[in-house]
Amino acid sequence: MKAQNAKYEELKRYIETKGKNGVVIAFSGGVDSSTLAAVSHSILGDRVVAVTAKSPTYTTEELEEAKKVAKEIGIKLYIVETGELSNENFNKNPENRCYYCKKELLERLQKIANELGFKVVFEGTNFSDLTDHRPGFKAVKEMKNVYSPWVDTRFTKEEIRAIAREMKLSIQNKPPLACLASRIPYHEQITAEKLNRIEKAEQAVKKITGAQQLRVRDHSGLARIEVGKDERSLFCAVEILDRIVNDLKRIGFKYVTLDLEGYRPGSMLLTLDAAEYHR
Repeated sequence: MKAQNAKYEELKRYIETKGKNGVVIAFSGGVDSSTLAAVSHSILGDRVVAVTAKSPTYTTEELEEAKKVAKEIGIKLYIVETGELSNENFNKNPENRCYYCKKELLERLQKIANELGFKVVFEGTNFSDLTDHRPGFKAVKEMKNVYSPWVDTRFTKEEIRAIAREMKLSIQNKPPLACLASRIPYHEQITAEKLNRIEKAEQAVKKITGAQQLRVRDHSGLARIEVGKDERSLFCAVEILDRIVNDLKRIGFKYVTLDLEGYRPGSMLLTLDAAEYHR
């Protein structure tokens, strides 16, 4: 295995040392958490389990994908319901919204670890993520016995994908994930109705175009569609655009637009006033 180099050996030693008394992994079914779960399971066996959150902020499609990937890896999966929308600090949608969501999830995972007699929690932030807006990582650093193996061993996103390819994981080329709340401009209330509208809109656009890297940003009823830069050509037909407009208006959007710049992470940060963002 090409990934069996000094860095990979360091990762394995890290997992064995930190996880010797049992590990709960925060598991979304994305590349980072799935690869971490696969490597950890290959080392720790039954001393590691995965936990996926069921929440209005994540799609039912992603939940089913997480179940499928856990089965592929052979790791035991627990599903817990989380209540972000009942947390006023979260649903007011501040720029550090992810902090409150991550903190609640990690607290739930710590309780599960205690119930199982396990000692630690692993989560999948990677070293590349640290260059982005990641308020959720603050919660990770605050929590006792919560570790980020990819960060601590300095694995980048592409290096993690390389391990996933070597392990022949089905998610090796999966686009980055983000919760549905990330489609709503900061300081606009997050509601179950908006999240449901966004989920249905993204399902409709994917069905019509076949796009994989997709976000439907909800600007108070205006749908701004971001799609992977190399997938923009999928929208270059009048009949396709008409179908998208009709479906999204039927779902509840008043206006439907295509962002010509394409998908880019963190585009909602542009809705923040610069002074407010840096305060």
